[in-house]
Amino acid sequence: MTQVNDVSSDGAAVHEAPAASVSPWHPLRQPLFRMLWIATVVSNIGSWMSDVGTSWTMLTLSADPLSVALVQAASSLPMFLFALPSGVMADIVDRRKYLIFSQVWVFTAAAGLSVLAALGLVTPLVLLVATFLLSTGAAMSSPPFQAIVPDLVSKAELAPAIALNSLGINISRAIGPALGGLVLSFAGPWVVFMLNALSVLGVGLVLYRWKTAPAVQRLPPEHFFSAVRAGVRYVHAAPVLRNVLVRTVAFFLFGSAGWALLPLVAQRELGLGPGEYGILLAFIGLGAISGAMLLPRLRKALNPDRLMVLASLLFALTMLALAFVRQFWLLAGAELFTGFAWIAVLSTLNVGAQRSAARWVKARALAVYLTVFFGSMTLGSALWGQLASQTSIPVALCAATLGMVLASATVLRWKLDKDPDLNLESSAQAGAAVSLDIAHERGPVMVSIEYHIDPANVRPFVAAIQEMRRVRRRGGALSWSVYEDIQQPGIFVETFVVGSWIEHLRQHERHTVNDRLIQSRVQAFHLDAGPPPVRHLVAPG
Repeated sequence: MTQVNDVSSDGAAVHEAPAASVSPWHPLRQPLFRMLWIATVVSNIGSWMSDVGTSWTMLTLSADPLSVALVQAASSLPMFLFALPSGVMADIVDRRKYLIFSQVWVFTAAAGLSVLAALGLVTPLVLLVATFLLSTGAAMSSPPFQAIVPDLVSKAELAPAIALNSLGINISRAIGPALGGLVLSFAGPWVVFMLNALSVLGVGLVLYRWKTAPAVQRLPPEHFFSAVRAGVRYVHAAPVLRNVLVRTVAFFLFGSAGWALLPLVAQRELGLGPGEYGILLAFIGLGAISGAMLLPRLRKALNPDRLMVLASLLFALTMLALAFVRQFWLLAGAELFTGFAWIAVLSTLNVGAQRSAARWVKARALAVYLTVFFGSMTLGSALWGQLASQTSIPVALCAATLGMVLASATVLRWKLDKDPDLNLESSAQAGAAVSLDIAHERGPVMVSIEYHIDPANVRPFVAAIQEMRRVRRRGGALSWSVYEDIQQPGIFVETFVVGSWIEHLRQHERHTVNDRLIQSRVQAFHLDAGPPPVRHLVAPG
């Protein structure tokens, strides 16, 4: 990635600390990051309180397992529907203003639900719609929140900042449910929903006071739909990211059963009240905090694939405990391991998604990851809720456990540690195309590169140039081909087509260090002095 001048709340540049001096807590020295981190923890506590309130309110309105599971589905569905459009918006508009809009949306939805609950107007349908709207706000904010971290801290502080964000989420997970259950017991759901609305205000205030430096753009911003297409093409041509997405489906489709059916186990199987239910969720949060603290050591001992498999099997065991353990404190102890396994899986997949996305498309790539994540959660929640309704809660949990164990075998084909040396830092490529005075909208554009290859090296050259297909497609090419001149042995022509001249200019800006290495390996086969000749053919205007 290119190093960006990071800006503090007063507009002054944030100086990068030497890598050796950066501690896990160092990013909190940056005033803006510290204020936003604290405000986000408070907001997440409010969100977890609201989750307890919505789940428990649905239990009081309907005893149907499907209705209760649909709360989880309504919470996950907006991420599936809107995470990718939100990631696109985060890559092409002012992220700060977009985040402020998302906070206003959440405040309005939470305050509206609180008023309806106070007036006694909440029905199962109203609750599902409100849950959907609240999660839509989260879907808006998640991709840009992940994407702005490099703007808040220096490059050396980036990894500790991501770890601190994860820790903050789990601190709120430990506090929010227990606090939500306590407030539910003494004040009722409307107070929980109103506290969630108020918790958003801190984040909005910090974002409002954040004065960002105007971005310097050499090219005009992408249009929305072309940006969507570019993001999808990138994902399709990024093998490491595709592996992350497959493993995401394999885990969360089955792991969703643990979340969707936990409220039913708490009320119907154990006869718990909202306070005890909040305690169960708090134990999950405590387990997640423990996992976050132990993960650095685990990552040194285990590669991502082994860690993912072991955490998946541990989560499967905790679902069996949820199916059969009916003693409160014993089940609470088991939920500690639920949180531990959950954060291990979530962190491993998140790191995989982060490292497999270049900076120019990072918000979109992370949005695709979130779309797959929450799409799997949505589908799984509805599936396991329906199965529990038709059979029983233990049967549904056992089926999900078996599915997760079998899905762990995806490690044999889709590995997370593929290309461990992948370097997607920016390596913007200058070329003759950049200096040509061509109207941006002209296109399509076909680019051809001619290579002169020793006949003895044809086979290794053909194998090497196949990697260029992914490079061109990741950068925005609509098609790619390589041809051999049958009249001149050893002459090969690589061609690719992009939609317009400006899309080709963007290809030059999107080159990464990894792309440059692949290109260097291919050009090493070229016999003539200098780089291979390049031609640009543009459709008549």
